[in-house]
Amino acid sequence: MVFSRSSKPAADPLWNVITALGAGSARRTRLEASGHWSLSFPVVDRIKFVAVLRGRCCVVLPRGEVHDLAQGDVCLVGRTPYVVASDPKTPAMDGLPLFTNPDREVVRLGGDESVLIGGSVSLSKAGMAFALDALPPFLHIGSSSPSATAVARTLGLLEVQTEIAAMGGTLVAVKLAEVLLVEALRVYSAEKGRAFVGWVSALGDRQIGEALRLMHGEIAIAWTVSTLAKRVGMSRSAFSDRFTNLVGRPPMDHLRALRMALAQQMLQDGAADVGLVAAHVGYSSQSAFGQAFRRTFGRSPMSTRKGISHSHGAQTGP
Repeated sequence: MVFSRSSKPAADPLWNVITALGAGSARRTRLEASGHWSLSFPVVDRIKFVAVLRGRCCVVLPRGEVHDLAQGDVCLVGRTPYVVASDPKTPAMDGLPLFTNPDREVVRLGGDESVLIGGSVSLSKAGMAFALDALPPFLHIGSSSPSATAVARTLGLLEVQTEIAAMGGTLVAVKLAEVLLVEALRVYSAEKGRAFVGWVSALGDRQIGEALRLMHGEIAIAWTVSTLAKRVGMSRSAFSDRFTNLVGRPPMDHLRALRMALAQQMLQDGAADVGLVAAHVGYSSQSAFGQAFRRTFGRSPMSTRKGISHSHGAQTGP
């Protein structure tokens, strides 16, 4: 008998992040349009991908910033209002009413000269805030990028699942939401690197990235600034300053935010023992955990377990 090596993957720094964000599901939309058209959408707390399957369009952001998208291009839309149009000069109509009906997933405006497919990721309320704080309001991913291909294929799978309505479709939608979320983080890290502040881009820094991997991968450990600094070979003050500059918040603030997001997700998923949740996210005292949780969310862990459901967010079109 031959035994192979364990297939268990090495610790992934994004695993606890994805779990904490609580990817709930993904919903797809499709826009087919010809001629002159323009649709405006308001700010909504959600993560949205749009892929251009055919033709071209443009996305207009506040202050008149225009991004042209061609066939094969993908964009990520975060916390920003935007207009998607055939031409930036075409007057925009409110596009939200066209997509608010959950049973209406295809909108047709005249023809199919341009075809766009969109996918929105729903997260827990705490997870959405954590993700949107880390991601840019808009990111254009050119067709030559491997990530554009990966996102387009994932959106295509989401469209197939929607159309066939087969058994297990909800489970598949949840997993596809996780894939889209991972791609969002990968794209931002690869495309923007360390030019932007945030824990995603900070993963690319050798020492701060290692600290993030330690914090995210072993969240239950009683980390301190001193122990983290020692593990990555830096002085306490230099580590604290560099972490804050790259991530945008001090080390313990980042760790606390991650712990609280993960704790809320565990409670929403039905974890029965608050004490076990507290221990899982690094609190030896259930009382201290409860106080931290109340400061963050304004309610107790027990009431969260009983009463809060996932925040799915409004669908806002392509």
